[in-house]
Amino acid sequence: MNEQWNGFVQSVKSYYKQDFVPLHEPTFNNKELEYVTDCVKTGWVSSVGAYVTRFEEDLAKMVGVKRAVAVVNGTAALHIALKVAGVKPNEEVLMPALTFIATANAVSYAGAVPHFVDVTERSLGLDPYKLDKYLEKIAVKQGNELLNKETNRVIRAVVPMHTFGHPVELDELIAVCDKYNLTLVEDAAESLGSYYKGKHTGSFGKINAMSFNGNKIATTGGGGAILTDDEALADYAKHLTTTAKVPHHWEYVHDEIGYNYRMPNINAALGCAQLEKVPKFIDMKRDLTRFYKDLVKDIESVQLFEEPSYSNSNYWLQTLLLDSSMNRDEVLAYLNDNGVMSRPIWQPMHYLEMYKDCPRSDLSVIEDLNRRIINVPSTPVK
Repeated sequence: MNEQWNGFVQSVKSYYKQDFVPLHEPTFNNKELEYVTDCVKTGWVSSVGAYVTRFEEDLAKMVGVKRAVAVVNGTAALHIALKVAGVKPNEEVLMPALTFIATANAVSYAGAVPHFVDVTERSLGLDPYKLDKYLEKIAVKQGNELLNKETNRVIRAVVPMHTFGHPVELDELIAVCDKYNLTLVEDAAESLGSYYKGKHTGSFGKINAMSFNGNKIATTGGGGAILTDDEALADYAKHLTTTAKVPHHWEYVHDEIGYNYRMPNINAALGCAQLEKVPKFIDMKRDLTRFYKDLVKDIESVQLFEEPSYSNSNYWLQTLLLDSSMNRDEVLAYLNDNGVMSRPIWQPMHYLEMYKDCPRSDLSVIEDLNRRIINVPSTPVK
């Protein structure tokens, strides 16, 4: 195996012109420094300021929604999105078991129960066809609600996650939501700049979440955003994330339990500069995809995962699919030992101790992909 992967390692190092190649790093230049310096000079570095407003407006325009509410991270964004979408304690939220733990944690923060379902190898995201058949088996409609016959809990929402930036099959998923009266809340944490049939991800659900963590395609250091076309929901989300403080000239009045989740202005300044570069970042990501596609074509039992035909992906993380005959951990060990940082997919949620007893469908595709997927260096370069 070492001979097979030695050429891969050397080619990646040559492409990046580095002896050690990290998985993903942010890309900054003078524009970020300019905006952050300006922010510091104004003194408005906390959760109020011109850059927060600008970041929200620029992001909403980019995604194609009426409103964006900037918050401290993507987990907070999804937590509040679920809450304002109507998810109540002890209700169930359908979500893929193949996701970063933040998706499940946000459901738990809302007091709800993650209900894990399978993905399709076509998109690496939630499988709407398998979900439909599963719900026909385990759920029953009671008035306007869907009841899990096995747990006697209401199933309230579906949270698809656009894995590594690749959009799920949204038309089919929306049809399932309509059929069962489920609320769609997109976890678009990884998919800034990704489009489903020409429409940006994060604009399909009732309310949606996005991340701007340091490893994302555009970063605010730490940060996230709530996205929606519903003005009332956006206003409520902004209110909740501002400690539910009632506007007043001097008085401190809070009308419900709120959250100190608003994005600081200094982070938003960084984000404004980053948003300006997203189209260029994506061009470089797609160049990198072509590099990897050419690189692995002669490596036996390996293929590069490519965007589904209905989509234009940001290719946030480059993904290799190994044949089942290959040992994933041996490949990971070799790449990391030789200076090319690589990672497996996240531990499937139902493998984790805190979520092992949550309801779940057959997860055979996820369990197969878990043995076969690795992510390789994905930082965009000129």
